[in-house]
Amino acid sequence: MAGKWRRPGASAAELCRGRCICRATDGHRSSVRRDPLRAKPLALICDTGPLYAAMDRADADHAICKELLMSTMEPLLVPAPVLVELDWLASSRLGVKPFCSFLADVRAGEITIVDLLGEDYARVDELLTRYADLQLGFVDSAVLAVVERLGERKLATLDRRHFATVRPRHADSIELVPVG
Repeated sequence: MAGKWRRPGASAAELCRGRCICRATDGHRSSVRRDPLRAKPLALICDTGPLYAAMDRADADHAICKELLMSTMEPLLVPAPVLVELDWLASSRLGVKPFCSFLADVRAGEITIVDLLGEDYARVDELLTRYADLQLGFVDSAVLAVVERLGERKLATLDRRHFATVRPRHADSIELVPVG
């Protein structure tokens, strides 16, 4: 699976910054900022739930989440704060091996970790304040900030309560997958 989704010359870091790489007629690469309101989704951003469910065969959502993650043709992007939550869940419930397998997929380039930028932290702060009654939390706010920054319109999550309620800046709503 590694590399099957990447355009020639596009690094994971360039994809994560919402840039697409174009080849100029002289053969040099040039970075072009994509318009997130007009662009097609480039990736499937993953929240903790589907990643954990795919690891845990006893989870009620295991089959549907595993199928989603294995069959998607889009790159899998995971916001960095999800790693801590996923590590805690997997390690405390399943032991260290499943999370180490996840890290092997990261090392192999099958999953890309998206670090937060300064603008993401500002948006996290706004979301935590605006949705204080919902108790959105840092990780979910960070996931939404990354979704917005990259202009994505689809999110892999099992957390319908939070993500169906919160209104993103860049779209009327976000398509939540898997639908089950």
